[in-house]
Amino acid sequence: MATADKPTYRLRDVPAGVWTLGFVSLLMDVSSETIHALLPLYLVTVLGTSTLTVGIIEGIAEATASVTKIFSGALSDWLGKRKFLAALGYGLAAFTKPIFPLAPSVGWLVAARFIDRVGKGIRGAPRDALIADITPARLRGASFGLRQSLDTVGAFAGPGLAIAVMWWTGSFTAVFWAAVIPAFLSLALILFAVQEPERPAELRTVRSPLSMNELAGLGGMYWLIVGIATVFTLARFSDAFLLLRAQSVGLPVAVVPAVMVVMNVVYALAAYPAGILSDRMDRMAIFIIGILFLIGADLALGLATGIAGVTLGVVLWGLHMGFTQGLLSALVADSAPPELRGTAFGMFNLLSGLALLAASVVAGALWDATGPQGTFLAGAAFTALALGGLFAVRRRLLRARPEARER
Repeated sequence: MATADKPTYRLRDVPAGVWTLGFVSLLMDVSSETIHALLPLYLVTVLGTSTLTVGIIEGIAEATASVTKIFSGALSDWLGKRKFLAALGYGLAAFTKPIFPLAPSVGWLVAARFIDRVGKGIRGAPRDALIADITPARLRGASFGLRQSLDTVGAFAGPGLAIAVMWWTGSFTAVFWAAVIPAFLSLALILFAVQEPERPAELRTVRSPLSMNELAGLGGMYWLIVGIATVFTLARFSDAFLLLRAQSVGLPVAVVPAVMVVMNVVYALAAYPAGILSDRMDRMAIFIIGILFLIGADLALGLATGIAGVTLGVVLWGLHMGFTQGLLSALVADSAPPELRGTAFGMFNLLSGLALLAASVVAGALWDATGPQGTFLAGAAFTALALGGLFAVRRRLLRARPEARER
């Protein structure tokens, strides 16, 4: 039997709202990843764009989402409400999905990707803050890990759907149309099945969440966690380069989305157990394991000469994601004041997104200049250097963790 100071780890202990938001994310990810699984190849093989252009498009798309998150997160703190903004973001993403099959040029595709990511940005921080609001402190790692696992089920179901439709029709446009239905199912679920808890009376009202005083009030431990996440994001460029790497070793175009299926299956299977482990023990130890997986992935992808080597790299990449992404969200929830959680998640995603933009652009340039080997080996080298710096701050994080758990 669970005690007050010993976490429980049964799936039924996770709040119902976390489950519902997980399925909302699952459906939207089915939609988004169905498109994303083939979009880089469509841009390169059909429209004739360069890999540098793909890197810029993907980096801008993700950075756009991250920039938007800071404003929606801060607005959710100011309003004291999360669900409305989360639903607005899912709605915007749903209503822009039909643009992808109808787009006649690269410009239209860039615009569609941009608008879709604005929707992602609007929903991201309020949704994560809502999960933190409804989850007991002892279950934060498990709850964020479960939400991430469900989200990632959608991320591999999407490429699976892309493979099936592409195999059956041979049409990029048909794949893009197939992505429309799950997007609108996701919107319906958040509108009618998610309940927002009442704001606790003891929480203070936040008048200017993005003011210097409020940002300083997030605390030194929060900013240290954000700094660590930002540095390591510089070493993890867009997943689009996994697809291009698979194609470079001879994988047929129709089967290339299987790369995302494999990566996301591993990611989904790893995220919830990693979250449980992070509730039981030192979160930073789990994070370091995840970073070691990233170094291994970069080395495998850089040195691969065939499909087997790329597969190993993709599996290690998925383990890295499972051991870091939900855990970072739990660390943010641990360290941020409850009334500023929206702002905290928004700022966290802003800085991580800007780092991803820089990483994707550099990766695209390296690919054009040196090929895939240089791109992934450079990523491994940078990650190893950054990991050395992480050990220097780990002791401070360990000292602060018991205080964070009381929130």
